[in-house]
Amino acid sequence: MPQRQLDWSNLGFEYIRTDACLRADFTNGKWGELAACADPMFSIHAAAVCLHYGQACFEGLKAFRRKDGSAALFRPHENAKRMADTARRVMMEPPPLELFIDAVKKTVALNMDWVPPYGTGASFYVRPLLIGTSPRVGVGPASEYSLFSLGMPVGPYYKNGFFPVKACIQELYDRAAPLGVGNVKVAGNYAAGMYGDFEGKHKGYPICLYLDSACHRYIDEFGTSNFFGITKDDRYVTPDSGSILPSITNRSLQTIAESMGLKVERRKIDIEELPDFKEIGACGTAAVITPVYSVTRGDKVYTFGKENEAGETLTRLFKEIQGIQYGELEDKYGWMLPVGKD
Repeated sequence: MPQRQLDWSNLGFEYIRTDACLRADFTNGKWGELAACADPMFSIHAAAVCLHYGQACFEGLKAFRRKDGSAALFRPHENAKRMADTARRVMMEPPPLELFIDAVKKTVALNMDWVPPYGTGASFYVRPLLIGTSPRVGVGPASEYSLFSLGMPVGPYYKNGFFPVKACIQELYDRAAPLGVGNVKVAGNYAAGMYGDFEGKHKGYPICLYLDSACHRYIDEFGTSNFFGITKDDRYVTPDSGSILPSITNRSLQTIAESMGLKVERRKIDIEELPDFKEIGACGTAAVITPVYSVTRGDKVYTFGKENEAGETLTRLFKEIQGIQYGELEDKYGWMLPVGKD
């Protein structure tokens, strides 16, 4: 699809083939050089460890066309560290930080014509992928790995963008096991959560909220996003759990919240505390912040703010982080990494 034919202001969150992707391979005990390729298709052995034993992980981050026309990535070093943490947890070979940063920067640079124009509300989503490629039929880690980085222009994750949605608590299926891999970004986590998430969608709830797997008492996270809430006395509260993914967006919002004078609390949140919140948000790279109007559990419905309007604090947080990303506000935290056109 030629870039000039894109309707930038009405993009969905879906795959679009762009000009180039990047690849580097780990063989013979070392990482090779990055290579750019136009064809996103590649061959893989039928006995590859990623296909049989789940050695596959990924990251998601965004580049933004800024007010001055430049392009910049949002906190890629944090994604590099998180991929390394994930890789070590499932016995994969972590890509060096420099290799990861080089891969994502070049993904943006080689596809610069696909980075959406400033003012459209769209962004350029980068997806680094790490897989175990060597063939094995016995359980064990691969000895060879491939790092890929692809990217595409995207619009809002939810079609209405920054607009309140309804959520339900999913109690028939657990998202992650205690002491399992819920705190890392392995591909299998998302396959495990699909059934419960889609069951919620069929009932009319765009997102599901999961409780801790041990006793179903404490809030963990939404199916694809971290949970945070603003209490009636203006505290920013988010779960402290070893079973949830450490969201870079959530950590960034906590920093912004503190700068606004809010007290930030990372702790266990009992489900019975829901009435204490005046605003609730789901946060992550894809959606940034999704305001949550209601949370349903059985015949109980908890509501937060107005059905058709995001709350005041969530709106302030959203405008602040987006303002930094799009270059409308000063990047006082040093979060943006500029990318030039190769």
